[in-house]
Amino acid sequence: MPQSLAQLYVHLAFSTKNRQPFLPAPLRAEMHPYLATVLTNSGSPAIKVGGTADHIHALFRLSKNASLAGIVEAIKTSSSKWIKTKGKALASFHWQSGYAGFSVSPADAEKVAEYIATQETHHRAMSFQEEYRKLLESHGIEFDERYVWD
Repeated sequence: MPQSLAQLYVHLAFSTKNRQPFLPAPLRAEMHPYLATVLTNSGSPAIKVGGTADHIHALFRLSKNASLAGIVEAIKTSSSKWIKTKGKALASFHWQSGYAGFSVSPADAEKVAEYIATQETHHRAMSFQEEYRKLLESHGIEFDERYVWD
């Protein structure tokens, strides 16, 4: 019987709208497992989810039956609704419109998971915008600054 087999690892990154620090540590402690559950329920099991007050990173195995855009839509829509239930101060919460997705070799998955786990430390020395630019450049992704940020 023919089979369709795939093992596609994706490193996903996106920020809050205008990089507003809407995500304090207590909320992130709930949100990261929530995002992992959304990924898993979408058929794309999470390996690691992390981030800081203004952005998230996720490493997951993309389902062979899903598109990256569809997974991002599911994560952003579901989590945005969930976050807005966490208090009046979050009623105006939004994610940025865009995102970045990077392919990850299975051999590098552990290294990327560790990178995601150390976001708090990493961002003591570098802003999300600097990090995002470095990630795009290191993966050979051309971008126009006018359209990257919202």
